[in-house]
Amino acid sequence: MRIGMILDDTFPPDPRVENEAIELIKDGHEVFLFCLTYGNEKKEEIVNNIHVKRYNTNIFEYKMSALVYTIPVYTYLMSQKIKNFIEQHKIESIHIHDMRIAEAAFRANRSNLPVVLDLHENRPEIMRFYPHMQKMRGKLLVSIKKWIKKEEEFIRKATKVVVVTNEAKEEIVARVGVEPDKIVVVPNTVRTSFFEKNSLFDIPYKKKEEEFMMLYLGDTGFRRGIETVLESMVELKKNLKNVTFVVVGKASPELEKKVADLGLINEVKLMGWQNDTTFPNWIKNSDVCLSPLHRNIHHDTTYANKIFQYMSMGKPVLVSDAKAQKEVVEREQAGLVHKAQDVIDFTEKIITLYEDKQLREKMGQCGKEFVKREFTWDKTSKDLKELYNKLA
Repeated sequence: MRIGMILDDTFPPDPRVENEAIELIKDGHEVFLFCLTYGNEKKEEIVNNIHVKRYNTNIFEYKMSALVYTIPVYTYLMSQKIKNFIEQHKIESIHIHDMRIAEAAFRANRSNLPVVLDLHENRPEIMRFYPHMQKMRGKLLVSIKKWIKKEEEFIRKATKVVVVTNEAKEEIVARVGVEPDKIVVVPNTVRTSFFEKNSLFDIPYKKKEEEFMMLYLGDTGFRRGIETVLESMVELKKNLKNVTFVVVGKASPELEKKVADLGLINEVKLMGWQNDTTFPNWIKNSDVCLSPLHRNIHHDTTYANKIFQYMSMGKPVLVSDAKAQKEVVEREQAGLVHKAQDVIDFTEKIITLYEDKQLREKMGQCGKEFVKREFTWDKTSKDLKELYNKLA
């Protein structure tokens, strides 16, 4: 089957899109990827056997995408490009990545091809926490209720819907009222190459032998829970020796100021964003890996991919009690769980892990075995492959 994936972003990088495409290609399908370019990349190339087709965009279109369900300019512009993509490459099935570009893809589907809607996250719920939505202009221009209504419309209209966790499936079935067999769960997991190949890239910070290092990889926005760790560090450095918190991710001026105001310049290492090829080395370099997410509908129904990267390298994790990650960590005994935004509970859990190396090693091994046994892309993509084999 000639599958047309629709992505409203540049490519690469997008691990979920690439991983899904690779597995479908292995299963005998051809995958053509519609994506965007601001003019600096090849219009067409093959990446890991994916036929990448780039269409020009600009800052105006990017800004209009935030207002896609307020003013339909973005939908109109994108639907023309997607229509061309579908016709030119004789697409037989449309796979939409996330809902911002969904209406444009549905409009472009003049031949009534089967449509798979791939919801990477609960976009309407996570939008509540975007910086521009905290301002009056954002609240006036963007209606979360309208985004929710559109999401439900697209779920009903799609042939199949793909989500990342069982919790997300349960939430959609209860809210939208669709049949459970319409929803297919395809978790964000890791490729075996992530933990099997030795990284050739060095990292700019390596812990000393006696140092106890906590690691966080990824987005450092407030909802990710970094402040919980920082406030805990104030207490930890009083009671424990050589504790360091390393953050690999773009640090905002507010985060840098928080570190300085708490007097943690020596204990917290803000490393900025690093190439993802170095992630295995960062994880190897740590003692405990963190995912201190705040609780909300989005975080309760999705996984932070980082927790499986951590586990695959044999490291124990400390995660908040956001429902989806709590369930998998407790079930697999791969780490400890703290109450979200609870500095005291987080601190107690870190002390437990600090004082018990044997516990850390046991939990790290449990997580590693779980990922290798059942949580790599070649295993978790089986339902996605079955979905397309039935469509074909």
